[in-house]
Amino acid sequence: MNPDRIFEGFPAPSYRGNQEQALRDIRDAFAAGNDVVLVRAPTGSGKSLLARAIAGCARRVDEAEPKEATDAYYTTPQVSQLDDVATDDLLSDLKIIRGKGNYDCILPGEHDTPVNRAPCVREKGFDCTVRHRCPYFSDRAIASSRSIAAMTLAYFMQTAGSDVFRKRDVVVVDEAHGLAEWAEMYATIEVKPRTVPVWDDIGVPDVSSADDSVDRAARFAETLMGVCKRAKDDLVAKPELTPDEAARRDRLQELHGELKWFVEDYRDPTSATTWVVDQEAGEGSPLVIKPLNPEKYLHHTVWDRGNKFALLSATILNKDAFCRQVGLDPANVALVDVGHTFPVENRPLYDVTQGKMTFEHRDETIPKIARLLVRLMAKHPDQKGLVHAHSYGIQEKLATTLAEFGVGDRVRIHTREDRDDELDAWKATDEPELFLSVKMEEALDLKGDLCRWQVLCKAPYLNTSDSRVARRLEEGQWAWYHRAALRTVIQACGRVVRAPDDYGDTYLADSSLLDLFDRAEPDMPDWFAEQVTRMSTPDLPDFDPQAALGEVSGGHRTGRSGRRSRRRSGNTSSGVKQSSAEQRKNHPLSDVWGDN
Repeated sequence: MNPDRIFEGFPAPSYRGNQEQALRDIRDAFAAGNDVVLVRAPTGSGKSLLARAIAGCARRVDEAEPKEATDAYYTTPQVSQLDDVATDDLLSDLKIIRGKGNYDCILPGEHDTPVNRAPCVREKGFDCTVRHRCPYFSDRAIASSRSIAAMTLAYFMQTAGSDVFRKRDVVVVDEAHGLAEWAEMYATIEVKPRTVPVWDDIGVPDVSSADDSVDRAARFAETLMGVCKRAKDDLVAKPELTPDEAARRDRLQELHGELKWFVEDYRDPTSATTWVVDQEAGEGSPLVIKPLNPEKYLHHTVWDRGNKFALLSATILNKDAFCRQVGLDPANVALVDVGHTFPVENRPLYDVTQGKMTFEHRDETIPKIARLLVRLMAKHPDQKGLVHAHSYGIQEKLATTLAEFGVGDRVRIHTREDRDDELDAWKATDEPELFLSVKMEEALDLKGDLCRWQVLCKAPYLNTSDSRVARRLEEGQWAWYHRAALRTVIQACGRVVRAPDDYGDTYLADSSLLDLFDRAEPDMPDWFAEQVTRMSTPDLPDFDPQAALGEVSGGHRTGRSGRRSRRRSGNTSSGVKQSSAEQRKNHPLSDVWGDN
């Protein structure tokens, strides 16, 4: 790596904000001999441009010995982030590769068949005459030969050990704050009917009542591995498979690999990974096998893939704690802080707390928050708003109550299946709708009039019934617990103000958020602490559902245009809007499915 090339690799014609200073600091951090540089850069820093500049420092082919790693990887856990890269002209030299399931076969009669279900994976010995034109293999060949290959973190981890995507000199991970959690999620094994094709052929033991539930799960995993292998071998022996059989074969192979990894890691006395097992209903019921701090998994899938690493995020809150979680030595890691360039007065926080949203207080607090939303809708009659509902249960109760108040025509919701389509519909509409969202705190760019105000309904603490969370809290890791919640809050606050001249209001409805700020204050970035210090209580209009409808009333616009609105949506049973979208986008983790 040549850190001095960082300015040469910056793709924009000029710098804005603190970008030039950030590049100097990153250059100096690598020049000082650090293997890993954490770049804590808030919203609007241009992280993707910084990432491109860092990738440009990688050793070039003409500078390397035959066995030396060259070039760079760019990876991000967010599919939407990769989509943004794909459409950014300044990042056109990042060659993107996605999982097979994102490409369609080009053979006659197979144009609607994804490549991971095409004849080349269904028929034994199939000789594809158009493989050189296959969109997947073409993109893969180009990405593997370009100086910067870009992919999702899921695909990057899946290709560990690949002969195509080998070790490179530099690896840049964007939105890296959740690296440990993503690794834990990818390494988690769910044993249930939907994920185990041979479910009807196995007997799941009651591992929860065993003296050592993890050891009992490991012995069961060894048995299940044998069943999977026999079933897969039967399919492999067939000369031709249907698409469903090909999918079954691939899942059996994937499950066998997951179980093998778990058993080998659990049996390895040198492994630092702790495993936990969840099973709620005993014998015959599904179980989930989860790793804590999967250091070995991360070394195989990430740290062994490059010589130098840059990890970028707005919310790497504590360097030492982050390093512990992902298996890095803090002595070889530097932290570069990039200052915030958005005026704090453009991103205010408002205390509108209505009580606690803990499980025991929720039924009492939700109606109060619904009344608060009506008042906020009246305060912002012609502006779109976003509610971070935290869970679908909270979302449904809020939607129902708002419909009962008579403001359902201004409210939009989504389900697990149509979240992307509803989000697109909400962003596209010219009505000042309030969108009740779930798990949209990250990777959402709501610049300008796309959204001018948002509400955090609940302090986003992790679920203590999750065995991984419970285990850490038993060990006294309360600082980690509060950091995780604060990280989500900071991510959420960054959704609505996306440029120095942008502005947006963030309202805090759960009193537990104030307690969180007190408990997590030591880990708060200075620029966010400034927001918290300036937090105030706003003057709001009285509760008036008619005023809350603003420019929307019964599907008609009542504002300046007076024309009928473009409504792609119908009303749900709760009385709020929801699109009848025809297509569903891929799950964010789709790149982990299928072969490469």
